[in-house]
Amino acid sequence: MPSAVRLVVDPDAPDPSLIAKAGATLKAGKLVAIPTETVYGLGANALDPAAVQAIFAAKGRPASDPLIAHVDGPELLAMVAATPIPDHARLLTEAFWPGPLTIVVPRHPDLPSAVTSGLPDAAVRCPAHPVASAIITAAGVPIAAPSANRFSRVSPTSADHVLADLGDRIDMVVDAGRSEHGLESTVVGFDADGAIVLRHGAIPLEALAKFVPTRMLGDSGDRNKSKASPGHDERHYSPRTPTVTVAAELLSDASEDELATLDRPGVIYAGYDDSDTPLPHRWTFVSLGRRSTIAAVAHDLYDTLRSMDRDDVELIIVELTGGDGLGRAVDDRLTRAGSSRIIDDLAALADAIAS
Repeated sequence: MPSAVRLVVDPDAPDPSLIAKAGATLKAGKLVAIPTETVYGLGANALDPAAVQAIFAAKGRPASDPLIAHVDGPELLAMVAATPIPDHARLLTEAFWPGPLTIVVPRHPDLPSAVTSGLPDAAVRCPAHPVASAIITAAGVPIAAPSANRFSRVSPTSADHVLADLGDRIDMVVDAGRSEHGLESTVVGFDADGAIVLRHGAIPLEALAKFVPTRMLGDSGDRNKSKASPGHDERHYSPRTPTVTVAAELLSDASEDELATLDRPGVIYAGYDDSDTPLPHRWTFVSLGRRSTIAAVAHDLYDTLRSMDRDDVELIIVELTGGDGLGRAVDDRLTRAGSSRIIDDLAALADAIAS
């Protein structure tokens, strides 16, 4: 398959002819990577079952992992969701759409079941990125769009990332520069009590709770709802290089002798500039930013993870922020990068490094 066509579009003044070309390509059943304010998405006509299946094939994504449908307003929403949507969902869309909020609501019966992995609920959002919105409008159909990368790998925040992962597997990538947030949308489900955060993302729980009662995943009933949200595999958002996740400040009080037991070459430690963390002599420190500017950490997270994924690196160690708000979303991604195991003592870290 030839390399994807690259269309460079100015997000401040999108060329109508390029927008129309991308929209027509999507409507024709082709795969187009589109920029959004969260990450780049791998788009296909959500009403075309063959196009939807092509997403799964290109990414190597299991059919059990549902997709998010992207819309530009009420008309396309009515093609994805059984309307009217629940009251709590309506209140949140009034507050946060267009934007990085995905709602999980009852599925429209005409939406291909592959989009929702056969589940009765559909995940849908209305992106705020001007290029994404214009392309959806030009296509005239809802666009199914997971992140435009190989399944379980680090999400893309630039067209270069997309081409590195999928350049020979898709038809087109629309290049509008770096993504604004750098983390995926927040996904919420609903019950009679309010909203349930199924995936932490660019909108913190605290912001949602200003509009409707909001809680994190809790009992088994909540977790059944989470199946309609992508991003729940134990290993996800992960570099190819083996990656270990450690608790915040794990090494802050380590002695020289303890550090010596951890020392080996080929290790990168990704931590924070506003922490004075002692490291073994042969480790390389890579900054994730400052916890005090967590939005910047989130914006650069995937680009930083990709930059560490090199042939001369044998192990990546990532440190959690330990924070709330947007820190929860960053920590969710870092935890899954390390296969959902958080190491919280030095002996266990020594074992992980030796294995």
